[in-house]
Amino acid sequence: MLAEFGQPPYRARQMAAWLYRRQARSLSDMTDLPSSLRAALAERAVVRSLTPDRRMTSDDGATKLTFCCHDGEVIESVHLPYAERVSGCLSTQVGCPMECAFCATGRLGLKRNLTAGEIVEQYIALQDTFPNRRIGHVVFMGMGEPLLNFEETLKAVRLLVNEVQLSARNLTISTVGVVPGMMRLAEEGIPINLAVSLHAADDDLRQTLVPAARKWKIPEILAAAAEYRRRTGRDVTFEYVLLDGINDTVEHAVALAKLLHDQPGAVNLIPYNPVEGVGGFRTPERRRIEAFKQALRGAGRVVTERQRRGRGAHAACGQLAAGRRVGRPRGRGVIGAE
Repeated sequence: MLAEFGQPPYRARQMAAWLYRRQARSLSDMTDLPSSLRAALAERAVVRSLTPDRRMTSDDGATKLTFCCHDGEVIESVHLPYAERVSGCLSTQVGCPMECAFCATGRLGLKRNLTAGEIVEQYIALQDTFPNRRIGHVVFMGMGEPLLNFEETLKAVRLLVNEVQLSARNLTISTVGVVPGMMRLAEEGIPINLAVSLHAADDDLRQTLVPAARKWKIPEILAAAAEYRRRTGRDVTFEYVLLDGINDTVEHAVALAKLLHDQPGAVNLIPYNPVEGVGGFRTPERRRIEAFKQALRGAGRVVTERQRRGRGAHAACGQLAAGRRVGRPRGRGVIGAE
């Protein structure tokens, strides 16, 4: 854009520094750009396109920010402070087409993909809101399926690494197992973390929990995960939402361990977070969670349990619904529609 204005390359580097590291809110903040250039740019571009709408903080310190996009659509992001680090949870789509039965976002349907700018701006807005500690980790686990918005998500990853200057090893993309996207990501060779949401050890149960993922069978997903590890040198994490009486027995754990026998990555257990308007699911009792965990460990698996952060602000895993009440799924929409 600056080249079209006849500007030298260093002007672009100045603007990038203002946008991504000095977090300028307007062109007028960019004081080392000539005023005539700023005026010309103002006729063509905006610095920020997301409008903060609501802010909710849970008792555990997690904060959910809701934003209005330029077209009136609404998205949510989460600020997650820990003792040793701060993470930002970013959305990649307005809504989600994957229809996970236990997830608030999946019941909204897909509205549209976010642009790379809208994705990165969430990070910048979170950092603006909490300036005292750097957000050093980013998880693409908010609204949407990142690998169904592959191009813009990848652009956002590159901007966060090259311009915001985060380590790729501190970025994580979570997917329900979109095999073509996993393979494309492997080909990029970026050492970003990949987390695959399984939620079941057999396709029949998995397809009832993640209906839109029926296109890719579990063996295909695991083969793509193995290829990702081979190409990047990064172990894949396998996420598993525990649903009381549905997929949380010791037998389920043994089947999961058998399924993953040749996959070295950790299993990240996520006790179900209740979603208003979604019936039929409960969080397992602690004894059932521990029994599941011990069965996996007894089979030699590395097991972690997701810290249940943000429930008081409806900001926990599966609860992001852009402030909307959820009920029956609306349908999948058109992937990639603008």
